[in-house]
Amino acid sequence: MSAAFDPATARPEPAPEGRRARFRRIRRRWWFRLLAWAALLAGLAMVVIWFFLIRTLPSVEALRSYEPPLPTNVRGIEGTPIHSYARERRVELSYAEYPPLLVKAFLAAEDRTFFEHHGVDYPGIASAILTNLRNDGRPIGASTITQQVAKNLLLSNEVSYVRKAKEAFLAYRIEDVLTKQQILELYLNQIALGRNAFGVEAASHAYFDKDLEQLSLAQMAYLAILPKGPSNYTPERGYDRAIARRNWVLGEMQRNGFITQAQHDGAVAQPLGTTPRQTPRFERVGGYFIEEVRRQLLGRFGENDKDGPHSVYAGGLWVRTSLDPRLQGFAQDALRRGLIRYESGRGWSGPVRQVEIDGDRWQQALLNTNIGLDYSDWRAGIVVSRDSGSAVIGFADGSTGTLPRSAAQMPVRGTGGAAFGALKAGDIIAVAPEGGHFALRSVPRVSGGMVVEEPRTGRILAMQGGFDSRLQAFNRATQAKRQPGSTIKPIVYSAALEKGMTPATIIADAPYCVDQGGRLGTKCFRNFSGSYAGPHTMRWGIEQSRNLMTVRAAAATGMKNVTDLIQRLGVSEGRYPSYLSYALGAGETTVARMVNAYSILVNHGRALKPSVIDFVQDRHGKVIWPQDWRACDRCNARDWDGKAMPRPVIRSRQLLDPLTAYQMVHITEGVVQRGTAVTLRDLDRPMMGKTGTNNGPTDVWFVGGTPQMIGGLYIGYDTPRNLGGYAQGGTLAAPIFKAFALKAFEGMEKLPFTAPAGIRMVRVDRGSGKPVYGAWPTTDPKASVIWEAFKPESEPRRRARRSREGEEAAPVQKAAPRAQTAPQDSDFLQREGGIY
Repeated sequence: MSAAFDPATARPEPAPEGRRARFRRIRRRWWFRLLAWAALLAGLAMVVIWFFLIRTLPSVEALRSYEPPLPTNVRGIEGTPIHSYARERRVELSYAEYPPLLVKAFLAAEDRTFFEHHGVDYPGIASAILTNLRNDGRPIGASTITQQVAKNLLLSNEVSYVRKAKEAFLAYRIEDVLTKQQILELYLNQIALGRNAFGVEAASHAYFDKDLEQLSLAQMAYLAILPKGPSNYTPERGYDRAIARRNWVLGEMQRNGFITQAQHDGAVAQPLGTTPRQTPRFERVGGYFIEEVRRQLLGRFGENDKDGPHSVYAGGLWVRTSLDPRLQGFAQDALRRGLIRYESGRGWSGPVRQVEIDGDRWQQALLNTNIGLDYSDWRAGIVVSRDSGSAVIGFADGSTGTLPRSAAQMPVRGTGGAAFGALKAGDIIAVAPEGGHFALRSVPRVSGGMVVEEPRTGRILAMQGGFDSRLQAFNRATQAKRQPGSTIKPIVYSAALEKGMTPATIIADAPYCVDQGGRLGTKCFRNFSGSYAGPHTMRWGIEQSRNLMTVRAAAATGMKNVTDLIQRLGVSEGRYPSYLSYALGAGETTVARMVNAYSILVNHGRALKPSVIDFVQDRHGKVIWPQDWRACDRCNARDWDGKAMPRPVIRSRQLLDPLTAYQMVHITEGVVQRGTAVTLRDLDRPMMGKTGTNNGPTDVWFVGGTPQMIGGLYIGYDTPRNLGGYAQGGTLAAPIFKAFALKAFEGMEKLPFTAPAGIRMVRVDRGSGKPVYGAWPTTDPKASVIWEAFKPESEPRRRARRSREGEEAAPVQKAAPRAQTAPQDSDFLQREGGIY
């Protein structure tokens, strides 16, 4: 039993120590204070880092769907690449498409421990910090490939420690989001390597004109040195530095076991093997056409990535155009030769441009003008210096040549004297090689435009807007508004046909005057020749381009009806005033509009929207324009199925009665056979067309063609002035079209213009338009009997002779059977493929 508790003798136990007292005692210790200050500073540092660095960092999630800026690639009518719009030349590849040796070359040059670190190379950073502490100049870095991706894609090029810190944080994030292979793919696709090449595939073409897989080990090593500074290792200015740096990369590859000693030694012994800097081979195809494509794309998709994901210079679009490079070359050559032929003998037209030369820096002065020539063997050069016997000419590639006095003796237009005496330093001129030197050439002052269109679809096949797009950016095919002259007459007469006239309608070719009212007095019209021919058929009036007959037909039809049809066919932007002078081509239009109007006639009056772009795909191949685009059935079949060529379904509204349209096409075939465009007759195929010559004349025209293609052109000075009294559409414009057609029509099937259902083909006398019985048309273009096209119930008919009252009608005799060799109307119909 325990002893009893004695309160008097018992000692009280000490009270337990409180937590607060214990914390106060610990807080007074030195090591606690040190830890507290360290935690406070670390917290403040984290706040500062978050506020100034991490908070402002972009999201790396964007890298998962990152798409580098890619050029827009343009293809021709058959899918062949013909041009690209780019500020950064880039070809995007996947990681698997990069040769393994190329990847190792970049790792050896930029980041040999790439597959080992997590975005930051700490030993490299420590070494860079020590180096920077000893130097006062530009700080050096130890950026890994991941950090370079962060800088190039998500940060700026600012040179500072703050940016380096941001790189490090972003590199960590990127390594958490992407695999090493994805990071390398981004790096090799976007890095700048000089010569406007971004990414290694574009650089391979820029420096070696090869695909990446065709490069040698030495060439891959050369590409790997370029990220450090492409301008430092250009073959033109730093060949020795480039060789030394390339060999260093090869040594690093060998030291890291990427290549063998034999591979190293073989690569070191090779020269750089780079090619001279040059414009891509297809950049000079269809200058005016390509610029029109660019203008339309800019209007629809914008210029840069800020304008949307499908911008022209960053969206990586694939554009299928209707440009036929073959036809484009023929049109370009024909128009240029025609312009030169017209101006031959008129003397030197003067320099293309005049610039100031700063000492020996003539090459840069020439390059800044962006002037070039791609006609024949002509070259654009700048006069560097001139003495009494010769001039030194400099070219864009830095080379020079000699222009002797004897090769520049043509007179200066307007002032006289030899052209050599007018040359001075800074003149940009056209020259061509001749012997061992160069000879002066004259760029035509007269200009013009030409368009070729497919009348079934409205696709523009070729377009030339002047002599050279690099000399004259203004596109005269689509932008120059000129008076069409007599090429408007087929449309005027089409309005008359709609109002009841026929090709056989007799119209007087006689003086015609109208009272204009008020103070304007009387207006009298006249023919180009000044003579009159009396009554003739409408056909004859069109074939011979008689102004007085056209004015009479327009007056009888009503000018409101004429101008309405002109507007419906798209010749004018708005309605022309209802004055008779507009029936003779007084209004303004463009070559492209006139060609499209004639194409509508050939297309049986159905509307056509002229186009230079078939469709546009995004970088992934999805068609994004036209929005209602539908794939052509069987167009992408692997093999030919033996059936007819598949064609897209074309839906368009009817602008003109198809019977009227065919009648006018049939009439204008006569213009080629025996009218003002008779120079085209020896092309020996069905052709329609019309020449045009306006007042002055200041412009001469021809528009026409075959069922497969319609072309048109005009020639005139940009500031309208007289071309000379001999200048006519039939003597200047039609021969240019003929020069084009001789090449363009070669091998093309000879097809007739098909007539729509309802057309009546009647044998008529060409002079009177009256029906003929017992005689047949021949192949002679001047035969007196021809086939004429009439609408139902409008064709001239034979009248039956009625017997006099009280007389007995003659007995009907059975006709003798027609000889098998005698021609019949049905023979003609069968021969023409079933014309109704």
